[in-house]
Amino acid sequence: LHTFMYFFLLILSVLDTGSTSTTVPKSMANSVWDIRTISYLGCAAQVFFLFFLLSAECSLLTVMAYDHFAAICRPLHYETFVSSRACVKMAAAAWASGLLNAILHTANTFSIPLCQGNVMEQFFCQVSQLLKLSCSDSYLREAAIIVFNFCLVFGCFVFGVLSYVQNFTAVLSIPSEQGRHKAFSVCLPHLAVILLSVRTITIASLKPLSISSPSLDWGVAVLYAVVPPAVKPLIYSLRNKELEDALRKLL
Repeated sequence: LHTFMYFFLLILSVLDTGSTSTTVPKSMANSVWDIRTISYLGCAAQVFFLFFLLSAECSLLTVMAYDHFAAICRPLHYETFVSSRACVKMAAAAWASGLLNAILHTANTFSIPLCQGNVMEQFFCQVSQLLKLSCSDSYLREAAIIVFNFCLVFGCFVFGVLSYVQNFTAVLSIPSEQGRHKAFSVCLPHLAVILLSVRTITIASLKPLSISSPSLDWGVAVLYAVVPPAVKPLIYSLRNKELEDALRKLL
């Protein structure tokens, strides 16, 4: 558990736990107590922490792709490419990118006066719902930040795909079937997590404004705020043979 891969998995689990804890407990408390309110500061905190954790997670997945690339394609130089100091710096860079994105989104959203009531058709403070309550056409102001988000996610996706193209090329050249199986067991779960995260965030960001309804917006929000953190532990757990056998029996 002290290897670099598990260091990154530890941070990933913290980010996943934090992202679900940002939205789900408050919505559960509202359901139990039959209330539908949240304070202004609480709403701002939800926006900040959700963007902070999701953006940092996207960057961290890119860092993990680089770790797998170094381990599979450059095994003799792995300790040079991925040292303890390098891991700390890469993890800090992931957190810093998430912090920058969260500050941009929160500052932009809550600097706009809201005058269209105070009712949102959502179970948490979603930026698109807040912008609908603004006094002006604020989607133009949000466009630049959406472009920044798209570049971040697209950059992570491209880097991850390029890394795994080289990884799979190297894996297929391994003569031992056991060695190929071990390498694929490391690569495939992480690749599945990257595709899941990028797909859900892209759907949420690029959904046309003309296609909107309370049930659709709610479903999209659950898709990127709740589903990925819940599914990722299962994906990584499939590397454990006992859990894999138990799931096969269950299905």
